[in-house]
Amino acid sequence: MQKLLLSSSCIYTTGTTPLCTTWANTLPATAPSTIRIGSARVSSQGQNLDSQMDALREAGCERIFTDRMTGSRLDRPGWEQMMAYLRSGDTLVVTELSRMTRSLLDLLETAKTLQQRRIELVSLRERIDTASATGRCFLSMMGAVHQMERELRAERAAAGRASAKARGKSGGRPRTDAKKLENARILYENSGKTAAEACAVAGVGRRTFFSYLVQRKKAHAGGSEGIT
Repeated sequence: MQKLLLSSSCIYTTGTTPLCTTWANTLPATAPSTIRIGSARVSSQGQNLDSQMDALREAGCERIFTDRMTGSRLDRPGWEQMMAYLRSGDTLVVTELSRMTRSLLDLLETAKTLQQRRIELVSLRERIDTASATGRCFLSMMGAVHQMERELRAERAAAGRASAKARGKSGGRPRTDAKKLENARILYENSGKTAAEACAVAGVGRRTFFSYLVQRKKAHAGGSEGIT
């Protein structure tokens, strides 16, 4: 949006009457301030941030927020401070997309949040700039690929369930052999072995073994109550 400003200037005078010319000077209205904010991250305290910091400064970042932790963590203090600092019209700059997030889903959600807040995203390594049509198209393609992967996984899972059902198999983990559980019980109760040792010998899991003992105890208690 531009504002029209009128300016006048005297060219010369004739007697006591100045002859002036008046013209329109078109000046841009005050625009909201836009700045570049950088985000740098390494996965551990021992790693160095210098190369990222240099690249972000060279890209024109006025302020840089840093983190020294894995990108899969949700509680990243530097990232949270940066997101609170960013304003509409600003540009978030990263050296590469992996410095923002470890997963495609998280990247797409972050890009959506930035878009809703009217904050542009620039990745130096991938040469992505959401201020351009090419950058927005690239992110849209990544979203389409992610959706396709989800649908393919769902189709493979459905095909696997259908194949198992046709063979008379049900989903879930295979049931533990009752004979193995009984052997583990006999060892546990009569040989002085610990539960872990008895389970290791019989080849059953401890959690499954203790569930078996509880069910067996309940079954025997129910049978005893029925005798009068």
